[in-house]
Amino acid sequence: MILKFLRLLRILTVFTRYGLDEIAVTSINAPRTARLMNTFFFWRRITSPRAIRLRQALEELGPIFVKFGQVLSTRRDLVPPDIADELALLQDRVPPFGSDLAVAQITRSLGAHPDELFARFDREPVASASIAQVHFAQLRDGKEVAVKVLRPGMKKLIDEDMALMRLAASLIERVWGEARRLKPREVVAEFDKYLHDELDLMREAANASQLRRNFAGSSLLMVPEMYWDYCSSSVIVMERMYGIPISQIDRLAAAGVDLKKLSSDGVEIFFTQVFRDGFFHADMHPGNILVSTAPETLGRYIALDFGIVGTLNDFDKDYLSQNFLAFFRRDYKRVAEAHIESGWAPQNTRVDELEAAVRACCEPIFDRPLKDISFGQVLLRLFQTSRRFNVEVQPQLVLLQKTLLNIEGLGRQLDPDLDLWKTAKPYLERWMTEQVGWKGLTERLRAEAPRYAQIFPQLPRLVYQVLERESKGQLAHPNVPNADMLAMVLIEQRRTNRMLAFLTCLAAGFGMGLVALYLL
Repeated sequence: MILKFLRLLRILTVFTRYGLDEIAVTSINAPRTARLMNTFFFWRRITSPRAIRLRQALEELGPIFVKFGQVLSTRRDLVPPDIADELALLQDRVPPFGSDLAVAQITRSLGAHPDELFARFDREPVASASIAQVHFAQLRDGKEVAVKVLRPGMKKLIDEDMALMRLAASLIERVWGEARRLKPREVVAEFDKYLHDELDLMREAANASQLRRNFAGSSLLMVPEMYWDYCSSSVIVMERMYGIPISQIDRLAAAGVDLKKLSSDGVEIFFTQVFRDGFFHADMHPGNILVSTAPETLGRYIALDFGIVGTLNDFDKDYLSQNFLAFFRRDYKRVAEAHIESGWAPQNTRVDELEAAVRACCEPIFDRPLKDISFGQVLLRLFQTSRRFNVEVQPQLVLLQKTLLNIEGLGRQLDPDLDLWKTAKPYLERWMTEQVGWKGLTERLRAEAPRYAQIFPQLPRLVYQVLERESKGQLAHPNVPNADMLAMVLIEQRRTNRMLAFLTCLAAGFGMGLVALYLL
């Protein structure tokens, strides 16, 4: 309890020194309270902009708060643009922990000292992040590997700081009415989930394995192999990857990498992950991407750090594909209709008003190279439009928005003249044809054939049971208010029965055809 109190006192001290109380008071538009706070803390001199002070305070409070700032920087629907831009500068440049602690963590997790497990283990880390750090090593069979080691004591520290964050979020909601729309408790809960997912390095290893399998045989993306005999929840060992960081444009050009192709390949990788797999790397900042310079794989992307991935279900993919295609075709009415049909905009929303708002956001960016547009600004305007029309920002799309901003930054560096829309449109149209056209129908029927083979023989019995219950009056529901309503229910049920009977007759021949198709 004393330690928690001391940690809380430390947080409050840092917040006060950097004037974060002034940021909060200004945000809730309480000038009297602001003057009172400035009088009480007369000794401090605040000169830096609020966004810079917030970033500096988070850096001083340590890895957990740095990570929180990174996550918060992606929520442009929740925080002002100046703060989001400044928090986006937070990088995983956290001081490394001692090599003795890393050795002890490996020994405890894998059951043997690194000198016994590896032919060589480099004590000096090559990278240090808020959650873990990386050392290079060599296996006994000569394979070069990278060893990722979780920071010791992270779970205890995270649990303590998250408890304080939850308390702060609850207090903010009570004293600030606008906070209910910003949902601070939900933001903290989302951050808590991300952190605990990253604490389990086996989850990261599994993510990498899935992404590697998705791009097996691909000429676009390389993913390191995981060595499962050396993996645990706090230590993972993976294939060492060689390449040039994607942010080092001059070195890439000197190595003979086609930067224009690299830029368009990045767009294709993004859309492949999102629309084909529904599973995407959600932390694609330049520090996590290398470019291969080996002759046989020259110019191929190399992905690293798989602690944060995003997933999309079929509904999300269908929604996104319809919206992207409608954007590409400038069919803003379809964009508005898709939002309402999905339930993300209220049903009483006027289509024409939402259409006009979306047009105002997106029309200025078409037919312009990437150097002349900013997806960050477009997303910001879309978020403002969302608030106006009470459109709910879906949690599963937050990571996608963050990834799209990362893609924008990479594309701007590699090929400022890239036309993202023209590059992405053919791929997206091809994907839609495969999903909605005959090819997509055939593939789905083939995938569902085993299930159909089990269901169709049961249809006659199921229809008979429904008809039997109806004849015995067992379909009446105790909550049906009156006889008229009951009659309507029975009429609708008879229609359903006739449809089931028709499907049963059709299924007798069609089902055998599907089974035959599946067996081909």
